[in-house]
Amino acid sequence: MNNSSLSMIFLLLAIAGLVFGISVVAVSRRKARAVPKIQRAVTEKTPIAPVLDTAVVDAVVLDAAVQIAPPLSVRDRLAKARSSLSGAVGSVLGRGDINDATWIELEEALLRADVGVRVAQSLLGALQARVKAKEITTPTQLIDALRNNMSSQLIGTSRDLNFEANIGGPNIWLMVGVNGAGKTTSLGKIAAQQIALGRTVLMAAGDTFRAAAGEQLSTWAERSGAQIVRGAEGGDPSSVIFDGVQSAHSRNIDLVLADTAGRLQSNTNLMEELRKVRRVAEKGAGKVTEVLLVIDATTGQNGLQQARQFTDATQVTGVVLTKLDGSAKGGIVFAIETELGIPVKLVGLGETIDDLVLFNPTEFIDALFE
Repeated sequence: MNNSSLSMIFLLLAIAGLVFGISVVAVSRRKARAVPKIQRAVTEKTPIAPVLDTAVVDAVVLDAAVQIAPPLSVRDRLAKARSSLSGAVGSVLGRGDINDATWIELEEALLRADVGVRVAQSLLGALQARVKAKEITTPTQLIDALRNNMSSQLIGTSRDLNFEANIGGPNIWLMVGVNGAGKTTSLGKIAAQQIALGRTVLMAAGDTFRAAAGEQLSTWAERSGAQIVRGAEGGDPSSVIFDGVQSAHSRNIDLVLADTAGRLQSNTNLMEELRKVRRVAEKGAGKVTEVLLVIDATTGQNGLQQARQFTDATQVTGVVLTKLDGSAKGGIVFAIETELGIPVKLVGLGETIDDLVLFNPTEFIDALFE
């Protein structure tokens, strides 16, 4: 092989090596350009749905349920009172006739509801006479007649809160009742409702003997937008209420709501103090147009005794029956109205301001029987 042949071979090998090297470089560059795309495709993060705290979710769902839940009806709120009658009514309706067991069951049910012995005997006595005269012959007719008789004892009574315009001074509403009945709270709710009606209100903190009564009333005044007059703890209640009336008159305020002491109704000194409060309240420019006795419905017949004593001392004009939604003794309404002739004007069916409502006898009777 001559020199020229060797030179040709080396030249071809060099060219082949060069071509190979160029190919390697080209392939490497293509791979290099492809790698970032692959990396981005792999490393790009897919959005992940947030993990919610189950407690938070439950709270939101519960809150939504509370907001959309319809308000309880009067019937729902009086479930405990209805329970006193519902069992007996169902049992009577389940019989084919009216017999001795019928009267026993109805009397026991009325007494459990706390209508009182006198009212129960009056209601059933009238029905027994009609059964004897064959005017009532079936259990269904008997229950309908009982319902109508109970309604007739309540319907027709005026239950409006007395407010007199153009009397030259503020109307004065005295709130009386034993401690724990809900007197101060009821006063606060009434204040808020009267202000919502467009009247101006001043509270007189006349319960100077109970610790924190003034603070409680001040809180209600702040919530409702009412004015308030307070005295020293242990001071003279009559003076506080008199000062409140004078202050209201000077500011042209429409209504004075006066809180009073509420120790045990058997305390003779308390009744004398309330008589004094009643007299002093009208010595100024105002006029007492309501004396509202606040009774806890759960006390039953004891409330009737309270009504007698407070009426003797202060000439009660109406009753505020609190906690009726939590009591099986709603029959006290009948005892108060039939035995004392005092109308139940307001009833408490819950904790909020709107749960203190004007007493509606028709709704009340319907809730007891339906």
